[in-house]
Amino acid sequence: MDEREWLTERFEQHRPHLRAVAYRMLGSVSEADDALQEAWLRIRDQDPATVENMRAWLTTVVGRVSLNILRSRRARREELSV
Repeated sequence: MDEREWLTERFEQHRPHLRAVAYRMLGSVSEADDALQEAWLRIRDQDPATVENMRAWLTTVVGRVSLNILRSRRARREELSV
């Protein structure tokens, strides 16, 4: 099994937790799924050998992506109300 397959399996293993984190932050199932997809695109080419705690690392990535989505949402509202 190569590193990418291993990383894919770990991501899928933690998907329910990651989706729950994104949903709690964003309040939308579709945005939570978008956050997971974006997180996967960010991490898929990373070297998992440098990660000590995979669940914590994945949670951090999903959390940061979710925060970016929230910031983007706020910026769009400001543009629409002008």
